[in-house]
Amino acid sequence: MGNKRGQITIFIIIAIVLVAAAVAVFVFKDKIIPFNVPTNLEPVYNSFLLCVEEDAGVGIDLLESQGGYIELPEFEPGSRYMPFGSQLNFLGNPIPYWYYVSGNNVQKEQVPSLNDMEEQLADFVKQKVRNCVLDNYYEQGFEINLGEPEVNVVINKDNVKVDLDMNLGIKKADESVVVKTHEVSVNSQLGSLYESARNVYDYEQENLFLEKYAVDILRLYAPVDGVEITCSPLTWGADKVFDELGSAIEENTLYLKTKGGDYSLTKKENEYFVIDKDFGADVKFLNSKKWNSGFEVAPAEGSVLIAEPVGNQEGLGVLGFCYVPYHFVYNVRYPVLVQVSDIANSEIFQFPVAVVLEGNNPREALDAIAEEYEDSEICENKNTLVKVNIYDSSLNPADAEITFECFGSTCTIGKTTAGSVVSEFPQCVNGYIIAESDGYKTARYLYSTIEEGSVEVILDKLYEKDVELKLDGKSYNGNAIISFVSDGNSETIVYPEQKKVELSEGQYEIRVYVYKNSSLILQATNYEQCMEVPQSGLGGLFGLTDQKCFDVEIPEQIISNALAGGGTEDYYILEFELKNSNVIEINADSLSTPKSIEDLQNNYVLFENKDLGVVFK
Repeated sequence: MGNKRGQITIFIIIAIVLVAAAVAVFVFKDKIIPFNVPTNLEPVYNSFLLCVEEDAGVGIDLLESQGGYIELPEFEPGSRYMPFGSQLNFLGNPIPYWYYVSGNNVQKEQVPSLNDMEEQLADFVKQKVRNCVLDNYYEQGFEINLGEPEVNVVINKDNVKVDLDMNLGIKKADESVVVKTHEVSVNSQLGSLYESARNVYDYEQENLFLEKYAVDILRLYAPVDGVEITCSPLTWGADKVFDELGSAIEENTLYLKTKGGDYSLTKKENEYFVIDKDFGADVKFLNSKKWNSGFEVAPAEGSVLIAEPVGNQEGLGVLGFCYVPYHFVYNVRYPVLVQVSDIANSEIFQFPVAVVLEGNNPREALDAIAEEYEDSEICENKNTLVKVNIYDSSLNPADAEITFECFGSTCTIGKTTAGSVVSEFPQCVNGYIIAESDGYKTARYLYSTIEEGSVEVILDKLYEKDVELKLDGKSYNGNAIISFVSDGNSETIVYPEQKKVELSEGQYEIRVYVYKNSSLILQATNYEQCMEVPQSGLGGLFGLTDQKCFDVEIPEQIISNALAGGGTEDYYILEFELKNSNVIEINADSLSTPKSIEDLQNNYVLFENKDLGVVFK
């Protein structure tokens, strides 16, 4: 009896195994048993698989050319302070920045993960697969039915696998087949290139090597710190400095290479441009002057950098010489496009990053792990409705970009339409509504946004005028510095290289410094300098001192350019004068050519009492 029960149990177990096996074969038969498509139907199926492969290839190209994105993140515009926006326009194609600084000065990252890329590629194939062009087979009498697709993608280092679940029915005459699962493998280095790109990005975030190169470029191609022996001011045109700096950034960025990539050291100094890191691929760095960049410098008078001399002022004759110290502080922002390619360069994965210098120094490094940074908390909490109306000086509506500045944060509000915009502002006491428009002076309006209300802002029009300088009533084309100093709109030009100025109505202090060639020679001098120093030993403990003297030698100095004319004038410029004139004529008086340091200092004293003649013609 026991043996019979044992035999029955064995039969039950065998039956269960057989049923389970049958179910498994039925469910997974397409994966377990190789599926054979009838020979006459194979061309249709092969064309379908080729279509899937081509769709996947197009998606891979998009991922590689758009920084790992097919569907781009929402675009965020930049500002005049941070010009990047969230995407780089490269040859007409937008590429999301992996690192950038938003228009309101918030650092952000948007680095896609490998899983994000797989999901985007799967969605792309899913959308495209039902659009496969098989018209040629319809004309031959085939019936083709496509079901609803489900796609899974796996990105490997040297290939991309696409698993497609979709009923594909093919029928012609008496032959038919339904294929439910489809597998395609695309030869691609996407996975390995993405890994190398992430390594480059993480290395940049940890070490800021692009910013360190930027500091070197800045100090080599722009005036930053220095001292020159001269008695006349040093001047630089900011626009020219920025243009040369942009060219230097473009050229030097192209020279950058990485170890392990395609580079050669023909000269010892070329090692400077080689980044001491092997990222497992060839890496190139690109920049263009045409891309949105930002350059700021302080102190500056309008578009001119001026360094004033020391030693020619009254009371400093004891120095016996002049020198000009200068220190300028720059904020530099520009994009770099990183291109990572395989050895054969058949595939390129690219992504842009923003390079940022603040106060002549690299920005602070972020953590290497990519994360999303929140916008300014002030700008996020907009809950006060304010209407802003913009007018020109004739009270006609004018359009402008509106921002709101509060506690160091600048919030983007929007652009007016027909001179008006209604929008929500963050609550703030004594913030500034800022209106910017081409052809007008930027307006800053003090306003508290505690309650709903409306604001009227008037923009002063800017007029570009030619400047003609006369000295003692005669036209002068020698060197001069002409400044129009105002609280809201100061401009300085270096004459005669610059002869145009943009001004709006307002109160100005007009200053003209005329410089002429000079043969003034300051002889070499020697004098003794003495000072009190603490005594050594116990005497120093009780505050006793000794006198120490040393010799000071000042070398001979030739002053080739000296102040020889000019003056100042307080003048309220009316819009009527700007609107109805083409030229601003300025008449200045000359000063005697200095023959000694005392004469030079005396000219600066006389200069302050010299008036100017200002005529609008």
